[in-house]
Amino acid sequence: MGAAGQGLSEDDVRTFREALAAGRKPKVVFTAAAGQIAGQIGQVVELTDPAESDEFVVVRFGRDELPFSPADVAVAPRGAGRKAAEPEPQPEPVVAPAEPEFVLDQVPAPRPAPREESKVETVEAAKPARRAAKVTKPKAPAGLTVTLAYADGEWTVAAQQGSKALAKPYVVKPAEALRMVALVDVPGVHEAVEQILSAERAEAEQQAEKLRAELAEIESRLAELREAGTEQGADETR
Repeated sequence: MGAAGQGLSEDDVRTFREALAAGRKPKVVFTAAAGQIAGQIGQVVELTDPAESDEFVVVRFGRDELPFSPADVAVAPRGAGRKAAEPEPQPEPVVAPAEPEFVLDQVPAPRPAPREESKVETVEAAKPARRAAKVTKPKAPAGLTVTLAYADGEWTVAAQQGSKALAKPYVVKPAEALRMVALVDVPGVHEAVEQILSAERAEAEQQAEKLRAELAEIESRLAELREAGTEQGADETR
C-alpha cells in the first residue's frame, strides 16, 4: 500500500478495483496535492478508464462525488473516519450537609455592597467556512479526424475520433473527392488534385486508344474470316 501523503501506487489502484468489484468502498485521505481538503477522509466509489483522463479516481466527499488523480489521495489509515466513543458519565459527588456552627460573641461580617451585574454579550462563534471542493473542468470530447487519401489510382475516405476508428477507408468516386476538396480553400491542394486527375485522364485516354486499335484489328480479322467463308460457300455451290 502507498504511504499516506504520497498518493496511490499501481498496487493500490489494483486493490481498489478488486474491492469495488466485491461491493466495498475503500477509504482514502486527501494529500497535499488535493489543496484545501488535504487531510480529509473520503470513499472511493468508482475507478474510470485512466486512458481517458488522469483524474480517474471518483471519491465521495460529503454529498459530492468528484474525480481525482492518484496523486491527490492516499490509502486511509485504519480506524480513520470512525466516531470516537463517548465517555461514560461520571457520578456526581455526594456533598455532606454542613453541620450547624455554634458562635459565641461573634460580630457578624458586613455584607458586601451589591454589585451591578455586567451584561455579558454572547458572541456566536463564527462557523468555519466550508472548504471548497475541487473544481474539475468538464472533459472535452476526443478530436474528430476525417481523411481523404489518394493511392494506387483510388480515392478513399476514413474517419477517426481519438483512438477509435469510426469509418474504415472506403473508395469514393473522383467527382466526389473533387467536391470534398473544393470545400478546402487552399490553392495548393486544388492544384495537387487537378494534377492527379489530369494524369488519370491521360492514362485512361491512352488505354482507350490502345483498346480501339486492338478492337479495329479484331474487326478486320473477323471481316477477313467472314469473306473467306463466303467465297468457300460459293465454290461449293458451283
